[in-house]
Amino acid sequence: MSNDNNELKQYATNHYSHYPQEEVPSYLAYGFRPMFLLLAPYIVISIILWSLSFSGFINLDFISDPLTWHMYEMLYGIGIAGIIAFFLTGAPELFPGTIPIVGRHLFFIIACWLIGRISFWFMDYINIYIVFIINILPLIWIIFLVFKPVVFDPKRRHLSLAIVLIILLGIQVWFFFSIIGFSSTSSKDILIVALGVFTILELLALRRINMEAINELLEDENIDEVFYSRAPRYNLAIFCVSLYTILEFLYPSNSILAYIAFASTASILGIINDFILKDNNILFKPFVIYMISILVLMSLGYGFIAYDYLNTDIYMLNHFRHFLTTGVFGLVFYIVMIIVSTIHTGRHLFSNSWIMLGVILIVLATLIRSFIPFYEQYIMEAYIVSSILWAIPFIIYMKIFFPFLINSRADGIPG
Repeated sequence: MSNDNNELKQYATNHYSHYPQEEVPSYLAYGFRPMFLLLAPYIVISIILWSLSFSGFINLDFISDPLTWHMYEMLYGIGIAGIIAFFLTGAPELFPGTIPIVGRHLFFIIACWLIGRISFWFMDYINIYIVFIINILPLIWIIFLVFKPVVFDPKRRHLSLAIVLIILLGIQVWFFFSIIGFSSTSSKDILIVALGVFTILELLALRRINMEAINELLEDENIDEVFYSRAPRYNLAIFCVSLYTILEFLYPSNSILAYIAFASTASILGIINDFILKDNNILFKPFVIYMISILVLMSLGYGFIAYDYLNTDIYMLNHFRHFLTTGVFGLVFYIVMIIVSTIHTGRHLFSNSWIMLGVILIVLATLIRSFIPFYEQYIMEAYIVSSILWAIPFIIYMKIFFPFLINSRADGIPG
């Protein structure tokens, strides 16, 4: 099995031979660096402002529809940042021969994302068509960059990622058409569809990230076994989530959605079987627990949504969706940012009590936020507490990993 591990390691690092021969500052030396430097504080600022605004402590006068702003920014604002970091970092690995985007080109992509965030915040004062174009441009840019390697890959191994990106772009255009008045569909309903598609993208990304991170962990601990993310398990989960997302939009009150949501829960939990290796028990290793936690929260989200459909006396559907947003979105970004910021800066994957605390706080924030209907008399306090708890892990990330992002790789390799 050691040969398999070496082959995976070589495949994951051979892209550095194609690194551009130019002098660039460390913070522009690879796609994840500037994106994570901006994204972590942006997450903290956004969630704190939202909770204080919702609770009435501050008034965001420049935002006419705070709920739509919050939903869009938590999905597309943060989500596209994750897409930029994932594809600009992963494309040279996924498609051998692809030249990493660094320096000035990388700066313009990141600047485009940042201008999009500012324009959406002040949408009431800027021409909506300008906001529309600025916000869809980063996703179009990334699709353009990955189009050629996807098409010319003989095995089409990552075609699904490109397809999901195109679907997300279509939904984003649909959302702005709703804002402009070209579509009669509620912008909030459109964003709920987007949440389902982002969940699919998370599953596709996790399959690849799990392979890299867990095998890195096995190699560091001299465990002579290879971890594989089994495609059939992920494909089944993706099918169930896709079916639920489509049918919920078309038939939002149909009770059969409960059973499709339960199917999504079961299929997502089935992925955990990947972590049961033949010869070694890795289930209680820190990053394995973190990855499993993401899948558990995702399955709980669909499980409680199913429960809501079966209990017609109450309606907590939108609260339970926070398992997928506060929980899954939060944990995916937190854990993936840690993994990428460690491995891709030439360091060995590690965990400590602070990183573990971050995971616990995101889970706790998710439970507080998702179960608000059971203690509605404390809704304001719950919003503020859950938001603060959710923000702390990204502050922890900044404290530990920002020095990694602004300095050269520890192993001396470019990037």
